[in-house]
Amino acid sequence: MTIVAIIAGVLLAGAAVLTGYRVLCGPSTLDRVVGVDSLVAITASGLAVWAAYSNDATVLPGIVALALVGFLGSAAVSRFRVRDDR
Repeated sequence: MTIVAIIAGVLLAGAAVLTGYRVLCGPSTLDRVVGVDSLVAITASGLAVWAAYSNDATVLPGIVALALVGFLGSAAVSRFRVRDDR
């Protein structure tokens, strides 16, 4: 189980780095919004890996809260977004 948790953590860290690059260098606002939403999902996945590794269920409300914040944030930005000038 330890090896699986380490591999999952390394893969999630790599995904976070690549997604952070997309957030910083995205050509449009929607690219940045998708990147931030992906970072929230990666963070929730990291918490889930930690919960499985440590057999600690106290982080599960945090995972649910992150999922709700990610969904509401994406819905709000897509609703009130202003078009980028070209």
